[in-house]
Amino acid sequence: MHPNPAFRAEDRARHISFARERAFGVLAVSSEGAPLMSHVPFLLSEDGTVAELHLVRSNPIVQALCAPQAAKIAVQGPDGYISPDWYGVADLVPTWNYVAVHLIGRLELRPQDELLDLLKRQSAFYEARLLPKPPWVTDKMSDAALARMLRMIVPCRMQVDDIQGTWKLGQNKPDAEREAAAEHVLDGIGSETTQLADLMRGV
Repeated sequence: MHPNPAFRAEDRARHISFARERAFGVLAVSSEGAPLMSHVPFLLSEDGTVAELHLVRSNPIVQALCAPQAAKIAVQGPDGYISPDWYGVADLVPTWNYVAVHLIGRLELRPQDELLDLLKRQSAFYEARLLPKPPWVTDKMSDAALARMLRMIVPCRMQVDDIQGTWKLGQNKPDAEREAAAEHVLDGIGSETTQLADLMRGV
């Protein structure tokens, strides 16, 4: 997380709301070598204390979970390069604006009989965003195909002990300079630059 307090002033409720809505991040678990990492969809409880996810059985993280492990899920939001020319003043340097929330806690395997319920809740959560499309449900699969898929993955749960967020949106710049930069973000380098520009204007 960025150490500048100006970028870490958002409250826990906003971090939770962002992570719950995003529902996708990079799971990291320590190992003897480089950290083990996996890109995962997840469900976060309304109070932000529990994250539920599933992993492919062959994932090295699963092999490491013979006991609960310290873990982190990094949830990335809009981001973009900020050219110093965009501020309209001299003696500034390039930077990168972004939103990121980290969920920190302990990850554990859950009993296999919890998997189907987790998958149903996950798919319902995502499918609800696709309305008016009729939602996909597991009943659309044959029993054999569903059983085969369930054998390949395992349910996991992370008890979230801490949530940290960085909302680096130019809060350390005067309003006029930040808003001038936001006007150029749309034509710049990054991802979801429209959302990033809106966030910069809304600071």
